[in-house]
Amino acid sequence: MKKPSIYFIVLLLIFTSQNTFSQTIRERIAERIANRQNVDEMDKGDENANNVFTPENATVQRDIAYGTDKAQHFDVYIPQNAHNAPVVLMVHGGGWRRGDKAMSRVVENKANRWLPKGIIFVSVNYRMLPAANPLVQANDVALALAKAQALAPNWGGDSKHFIIIGHSAGAHLVALITASPTIAKQQGAQPWLGTVMLDSGGYGIEKTMSSKHFPLYDQAFGTDTKFWQNTSPSYQLTQKTVPMLAVCSTKRKDQPCVQAQAFIDKATSLGTQASLLPENMSHSEINENLGLTSTYTDKVEAFMRLLGLPL
Repeated sequence: MKKPSIYFIVLLLIFTSQNTFSQTIRERIAERIANRQNVDEMDKGDENANNVFTPENATVQRDIAYGTDKAQHFDVYIPQNAHNAPVVLMVHGGGWRRGDKAMSRVVENKANRWLPKGIIFVSVNYRMLPAANPLVQANDVALALAKAQALAPNWGGDSKHFIIIGHSAGAHLVALITASPTIAKQQGAQPWLGTVMLDSGGYGIEKTMSSKHFPLYDQAFGTDTKFWQNTSPSYQLTQKTVPMLAVCSTKRKDQPCVQAQAFIDKATSLGTQASLLPENMSHSEINENLGLTSTYTDKVEAFMRLLGLPL
């Protein structure tokens, strides 16, 4: 059999290397597009934020101040004939720098689901980047919780029956004040029943910042390793806390379920009732779809029911 010529071999090597290079470029482009989509979902606001949602058969009190800054306000949705009603306090996401308490994906499906069940729903705004870093934001959330607890009897609510929920950056903030209850105590908040974190990617901030991560984390957490520890729920978690449920997207390329599982495992080792709920949904769907009739909503409500809510 005639051996291939040197010329043929060179051409084959060139073709193979070009094909491999082209494939690598395509893979990198695809990865960047996927990462960009993840960042956009984590960081976006809501185009319909100005379309204020008003539920039927309920009273809405808007822009209740819990501090002196214009961002320190929350809205409360009160079902008819509320009496000793439990309260769900919701913290929106938006990459620690945008978002709003009136966003439809934050409020509508949840309020439509829970108001008829006699649950009061509170949606919180807080100061954001660049004016306020995540630790300041966590203190804002704790202060909002304290104010809502104080006002709950005026709404027909029970100040001792609160559950807090956060999505994305908001999930990081509620995880942080749960892991570090001193933050809530210093702001005057009383203990609450439990915490639901909707697809946070920020449980282990010091680990996130020490590895490949999205640029939005640099904007939020900077380069100070001590600050990373102070804002890391996993680092701050050193004792038993209120029960927690961590929902995570299995679709995201940055695999938030890995961090969430590590956080839940640590909480469980400290005696906390904590569980993980992986969902085959996007980052935004985990927020928006909560409240729609689905097995996902049923699972979240099962956790809430264990805490005493009438679901």
